[in-house]
Amino acid sequence: MRRNALGPERLALYCLRKRSYGVFGGGRRPTFRLGRVGVVVDAEALVRPVVEGAGFELFDVSFGAATGGRRALRVTVDREGGLDLDTIAQLSEKIARRLDLEGFGEDRYELEVSSPGIEHPLRKPAHYARAIGSRVRVKTDEPIDDARVHEGVLLVADPGSIELDVDGAQRAIPVAAIRSARTVADWSAELKGSTV
Repeated sequence: MRRNALGPERLALYCLRKRSYGVFGGGRRPTFRLGRVGVVVDAEALVRPVVEGAGFELFDVSFGAATGGRRALRVTVDREGGLDLDTIAQLSEKIARRLDLEGFGEDRYELEVSSPGIEHPLRKPAHYARAIGSRVRVKTDEPIDDARVHEGVLLVADPGSIELDVDGAQRAIPVAAIRSARTVADWSAELKGSTV
């Protein structure tokens, strides 16, 4: 299991107050409807080249409420070997400059750039593929093998189904039946290996 440079806890968010006039536009891709009528911005398309150009993997992009009633553009990134706060701060500045150049809005919002952390949700096929060999917890809409919560090691992640090793037994779960999924850390082992 990979660990972030700052230890097992999730890296602190690096926030910048920027300007945006955002209302979530919906759809599978993170698109946002700006205050000007008919203007839709694909935030993922704006930040992906910056993130990948800096040598990172774009894990997720979302837009929603932040503290104090403001909106927040959340960009989650990762790379082999983990991240530290200085690296996230530098990347955050690059992303902020790109958003400003593209005129990402006119009202205030917060840009939050962070790592996914050790325990993180699995939403996209790439998230599942990356978690192969890791311990995961999957919740299903309907019971599978008399259970709605399945915890085990992710063995296979195909487009139509995943396969877990649950206490020595292999369990196939159709992707369509998954309500939520996330990685699960063995915190006692993580804390034993911590230098903090």
